Amino acid sequence: MATKTRGNVLLQLEGKGRGECPLCARTGIKLLYDGVLGDGTPTKVCKYCRPKKQLKKAN
Repeated sequence: MATKTRGNVLLQLEGKGRGECPLCARTGIKLLYDGVLGDGTPTKVCKYCRPKKQLKKAN
């Protein structure tokens, strides 16, 4: 897990990096990944809703 998704970095984020995901409505989950809502608004989303292209390794 990357350092920016754990430890002291989370303490500096609003709500310690936790909240309700705007896409799947899960509560108390880390919102650490950049995502886009249906209307094009950028927002933070959970790891289950993050864009799939982030998961692919660059070759």
